[in-house]
Amino acid sequence: MLVLLPPSETKRPGGEGAPLDVDGLALPSLRSARESVVDALIALSSDEEEAARVLKISAKRRHEVADNAALRTSPTLPAIDRYTGVLFDALDAGSLAAPARSWLGDHVMIHSAPLGPVAALDGIPAYRLAAGTSVPGIPSLRRLWAGAVSEAWEKLRPDFVLDLRSEAYAALGPLPAGASSAYVRVMSEDSGGQARALNHFNKHAKGDLVRSFASEGVELSSLSDFRDWASDAGWDVRDGDEGGQVALIV
Repeated sequence: MLVLLPPSETKRPGGEGAPLDVDGLALPSLRSARESVVDALIALSSDEEEAARVLKISAKRRHEVADNAALRTSPTLPAIDRYTGVLFDALDAGSLAAPARSWLGDHVMIHSAPLGPVAALDGIPAYRLAAGTSVPGIPSLRRLWAGAVSEAWEKLRPDFVLDLRSEAYAALGPLPAGASSAYVRVMSEDSGGQARALNHFNKHAKGDLVRSFASEGVELSSLSDFRDWASDAGWDVRDGDEGGQVALIV
């Protein structure tokens, strides 16, 4: 079982881990692409004004240019602890017991823009880069990542993938055709019984869901398993509007 999460724009600063070890990250076949993006971000950071323009960094967030400049030398945190925001605050990985954190390390990947998918416990530095940003000196992130990440999924061959990524990050690494997977959309029902998409509560529900998985040590090998578990756990999971999608009603 593999759970895919999107990253967050907001990140916890600092860290106590050794600097970034590209060779030590999950999915080692992505090494070349990772090196390309990291090098391009470091080069861009040599011009603070240009970096702020390209990355759309406000005056209050100018320190993020320095974060990118130090990608190879700054301390790291486990990816699951680096990200903050609604999803990761709801997951609250720092409060989980050791077995639950171990489960996260074995079953969860977070799809970052500069490093591609990384395992939940992989050490990563603070950075600034979004999925839709065009970085000078390298192809578009979609062109750079999509094929390489899809090939990495092929090699990994998980039994079942629960894809909780946003559409922007799913586009940076589509799952192979025929993969046993489900793309989750979080919805709510209005007074007329019509389902509608959510934003804030979408992220919160995803964090709650993954926390439940980790706390219980859940092992799922199919969409049917997920439906059965969800029903027993009090989650409302329904067929989505398109094939390969499920709706999580909250």
